[in-house]
Amino acid sequence: MDNFEQIYNQYKARGELETMQNMAVQNLPAGTEEIVAVRKNNDGDIIAVKTNTGRELDYVTALNEAKAGTLAHVDVFHRYGRDILRSEPDGIKQNNLDNLPAF
Repeated sequence: MDNFEQIYNQYKARGELETMQNMAVQNLPAGTEEIVAVRKNNDGDIIAVKTNTGRELDYVTALNEAKAGTLAHVDVFHRYGRDILRSEPDGIKQNNLDNLPAF
């Protein structure tokens, strides 16, 4: 009976995996790309992104494309006196911008 937490964690991991698999097979809307990798500065701030088509965008360009709707699965919001790029909240930590691979 001491394995309640283990059973729950396995259940949660299966759900996250299934969600990621479903997202991977979804077709992106025409004319959109998704961010697959990031570049960070020495402070850990994202300074550039790479899309699934291989394009490398500086942060400001990525913000503008997200606002225009050409980058999928990201949102732009205003905080700290500036616009911030953030992955859409879906409960999956692995696809958060901070957790994407570096390029």
